[in-house]
Amino acid sequence: MTYRGGCHCGRVAFEVDGDLTAAVDCNCSICTKSGFLHWRIEHEQLRMLTPWDRLSTYIWGTGKARHYFCPVCGVATVRVPRRNPNQFTVNIRCLDGVDPSTIAHTPFDGRAWELE
Repeated sequence: MTYRGGCHCGRVAFEVDGDLTAAVDCNCSICTKSGFLHWRIEHEQLRMLTPWDRLSTYIWGTGKARHYFCPVCGVATVRVPRRNPNQFTVNIRCLDGVDPSTIAHTPFDGRAWELE
């Protein structure tokens, strides 16, 4: 299945191919504050319809993770996770026509993991 998604104002748009069966609900500080629900995907599953250079990037801590968000409305859409920088995670709350309450959420203790 192909999902289309993007930010609130429409500046950031993307498509993802795959079967969305579960999301990861991380409790680290940035995921908690931004409401990001992660769908882990491989790089080839994501097609950015907006050029990457039109997104803003937030990098912190170890510098491995990349948090991409719209510079206009501020919605976080895609991330490169620190835990596996060879993948992307897509915020399922940014997918058109997807009700996050219908997707199984697996908790991840990102607060404790950051202490390692």
